[in-house]
Amino acid sequence: MIARLRLLAVLFTTFFFFSSSAAQGDRLFTSSVTYCEPPKSLFIETFDVSYFAKNRSVSFNITASSVLPDVAVSANLLLNTYGMNPVNLTLDLCQVLGGALCPFPIQEFSGHDSLTIPDSFSSKIPGIAYKIPDLEAYAQFKLTETDTGEVLACVQATLSNGWSTYQPAVEWTTGGIAIATLLAAIWQSIISPFAPLPFRLIDMLSLYQTIAATGFFNLNYPTVYRTFTTNFGWAMSLFASSHDAVQDAINDMRARTGGGLANSTSASPVGLVNRRVSPWSGSGSNNLAVPQGNAFALPEFSKTFISTFSSVAAGHSSPVSQLRLQELAASGSSDSGTVQVVTEDSSNVLQAGVPIYVNSLHISTANAFMTVFICTLILIAIASFVFAAGYGVLYAMERFNLGQLDRRLRLRYAYPSFVRAWALRLALIMFFPIVVFSLYQWTLKDSWVPILLSVISFLAITAGVTYPFWKLFRHRRSTEETAFYSNTPFLRAHGPVFAQYRVERHYFFLFYVVSAFLKAIFIAAAKSRGLVQVILVLLVEIGTLIGLVTLRPHKTRGGDVFSTFLAIVRVVTTGLLFAFVESIGVKPIPRVAIGIVIAVIFSVSVIVMVLNVVFNLGLSRLWRRKGNADGLVITDRTEKSADDILEKGEKGSFTPTTTDSESVMTRARNPTPDRNIPLDPSVIQHYPATPSTGTSPTDSQSTRIRDSASTTNFGNMLPRRWSITPLHTPTSSSLDHSHLSTTPPQVNILGRTSEESSSLPPHSGSHTKDTVTS
Repeated sequence: MIARLRLLAVLFTTFFFFSSSAAQGDRLFTSSVTYCEPPKSLFIETFDVSYFAKNRSVSFNITASSVLPDVAVSANLLLNTYGMNPVNLTLDLCQVLGGALCPFPIQEFSGHDSLTIPDSFSSKIPGIAYKIPDLEAYAQFKLTETDTGEVLACVQATLSNGWSTYQPAVEWTTGGIAIATLLAAIWQSIISPFAPLPFRLIDMLSLYQTIAATGFFNLNYPTVYRTFTTNFGWAMSLFASSHDAVQDAINDMRARTGGGLANSTSASPVGLVNRRVSPWSGSGSNNLAVPQGNAFALPEFSKTFISTFSSVAAGHSSPVSQLRLQELAASGSSDSGTVQVVTEDSSNVLQAGVPIYVNSLHISTANAFMTVFICTLILIAIASFVFAAGYGVLYAMERFNLGQLDRRLRLRYAYPSFVRAWALRLALIMFFPIVVFSLYQWTLKDSWVPILLSVISFLAITAGVTYPFWKLFRHRRSTEETAFYSNTPFLRAHGPVFAQYRVERHYFFLFYVVSAFLKAIFIAAAKSRGLVQVILVLLVEIGTLIGLVTLRPHKTRGGDVFSTFLAIVRVVTTGLLFAFVESIGVKPIPRVAIGIVIAVIFSVSVIVMVLNVVFNLGLSRLWRRKGNADGLVITDRTEKSADDILEKGEKGSFTPTTTDSESVMTRARNPTPDRNIPLDPSVIQHYPATPSTGTSPTDSQSTRIRDSASTTNFGNMLPRRWSITPLHTPTSSSLDHSHLSTTPPQVNILGRTSEESSSLPPHSGSHTKDTVTS
């Protein structure tokens, strides 16, 4: 009897061999096991099955119990992959093995073994099943009472092949690129407030957040795409961890403050996905029209396994005690708690959108906001430490007189604006995650502590982002339109929101802030209506694209082209999400293909973003500057040199006037002008060829009038008595009294004193002109 009961276990496990594969070889195994109906006859405690294509063998480990006596049942075995049913087998157990399984025996049994599958079964498995990432397949085992048709047991196992679009290497690579961009952006922000990398850093993280947010909608995603979006969950401050002390602390806090929702778990959440959502589409209905035929040679199959499975040790089986029956029947699941009941009406299922997404990262739905909140606190602590270290360096320089005085003064003057600018950038980066999960937390009726913290965080981040815009508009109303571009402290502190745009389009960053805010509202408020979410978000993205095309806000053509490219990517990918709307009913295979297309589009956009960052590092410009003839380092003294760091192709934008405070961090070493300074033509005049020894009162009066009427770039013109004219030979009397003069020598336009001028030989008027202009 025990051997025959184990034969039933083999029949049960054989149809679960479609599971997840390992990269080392073609292998399939079960990824999760759940009840698809409340159990009445069969209880599963442990169920693990793996199929190896190399030797066509099945390894299984099963612990189960049957509890209802005198029951005649029929078994249905169903395999579903991408909506297709390659295996659909119904067996009347009263007609198998001479009726040994009719009525169904009351036993608690366990066993593990490795068996060989006949070619008639292994040939049904397509080769792509071992390679396609995030395989969408499940196997279902159902026991139905023959007399009444009542379902006594229904167990469903999801299947995987080990390949997945979620790769920790992708997380580390994208995160490493973001950190490298951050360091380069910090350096460029020191050089100039118009440097491009600080803006590209925000664009990069915004792109990562957009990819992650496309997995937040209530849609019937293909598993391959939803898993792809989890690679960028870290950009939303959602860090995956199967064993995390932080999640345990959050669970404990929620339990102490009135939380009643499910906690996070280290197990895969795939088994708890709503049965209307792929890869379980079509499996929710238990009224499937099951054919009474058999596609396989059942007698051959039975004979193959009877002898093999009967060799399992008999000591693993025992009758079920009455107390055990009552416990199992009352709990509705195994005492291990690993197998749960998941039906369309279950309260523990994970709905599409944020719940499935965060649980795929081993974060419970109720813990999502607190996870983002804690990550934000960590970022603030790191930023505060770095800022405090900067102030410590400045204090040490002042205390021990390190460096030149003027350099210390410039650093002390500029550092507060530097801190405010990067605090603003941090707020812009964290704005979307905090708003999304704050609003979503308000829709959950759980612990009061996360709700309170979400309100505080929402108000704080909103105030931090909107304050610069209020300052910008207030400053614009009180001064000229271009004043905030020439006001260096204001530019350095609030430049992250307007410095990359033309003066007349300085407000354009509001498009992105409002867009992020609206998308957060749509994700949280319409969390149960996927079609509404997609439509509203698509309208927002189209509005942003129209604004970029019509207003062309950036100072450079390259900036407009790149931003328009990112906007087009967002519009196209959001439009393709309509294929995942459940009511549209796109077939599984086309749905998976569209998901792969969206993943490819986003992957290409990430590569383009990285290339743009590399281009804006300015390495080629540094190479060109190495050949400076004097060996001097060219600094960004003027706005034009700052534009060299930014991008070429300025189009009619305002160029602020260079001020001393604008070059706070760097100063040109050579103060000599780099261009000729024009002189007033009235100065350059031919003097009379006949020398005169003095000036008449009339000449003095006319000279004063001429001097007061015209100026040069150096100030008022010198009186005629300081003109360069031939002098008489000095007399002895003048030499005798020259040492008694107390009047200090005066400098003329050429920088010579009156004594030096008196020693000059006489020149003609034309020669005098040449001397002055030289």
